[in-house]
Amino acid sequence: MINIIVPIYNEASYLRKCLDSLLAQTITDWEAILVDDCSKDNSAEIAAEYVKKDARFQLIQQEVNNGQSVARNIGLEMAKGEYVAFLDADDYLDCDYLERHIKAIGNADYVQSGYRRIHVSGEILEQKMPRHRYQFVSPCMRLYRTSFLHQHHLSFPIGMIYEDVIFSLNVWGVAQRVVSIRYTGYNYIINPQSTTSKINLLAQKQLFNTIFSTNAPNWLIFFTILRLKLHFSRL
Repeated sequence: MINIIVPIYNEASYLRKCLDSLLAQTITDWEAILVDDCSKDNSAEIAAEYVKKDARFQLIQQEVNNGQSVARNIGLEMAKGEYVAFLDADDYLDCDYLERHIKAIGNADYVQSGYRRIHVSGEILEQKMPRHRYQFVSPCMRLYRTSFLHQHHLSFPIGMIYEDVIFSLNVWGVAQRVVSIRYTGYNYIINPQSTTSKINLLAQKQLFNTIFSTNAPNWLIFFTILRLKLHFSRL
């Protein structure tokens, strides 16, 4: 069984498409852990609709806004299935996404694939395939073996932006077996209101300092920093 962890915060405009993409999956052995991080819009009400119509949805509602890291970590603590995937509430999956990853994972710690960048208008801006295991810092284009995440106590750092980078560095540092597939089934919506869409120099400085405190190999730390500096220079 696959647990899909969906952190939610003020995503009412996108959430139904996200959750409908789970209902459309070609395999049915999954459960979605929806963690509403004290949304101020009607995201929680939308999530509750799906819980009522399909028992595979679970909803956890935070009483205060704790951030995406806490929401994802709550999902990880609750995950009981053999596999875990992450899906952001403003994104959605192709209908064969879970099936393609399950078929490919074998005995690997995780399997990764590519993604599409899609404008809010629906226009596909680009498609990206993984060239190597260190390419994508987002945790979302992967299917993980739950025991791998729990064994290495992998979670998201709290109280910072770009927490995905630190999570991925820690994953890369301990993963022994990784599979990459040439497939794009994750649809990443370019949302101008998202946290990481805005330039935040203080958050970038915090990110670089935190990267140096990880247990990742030095070459991977410097490789990641160079890539991030190039990325930030283009914003």
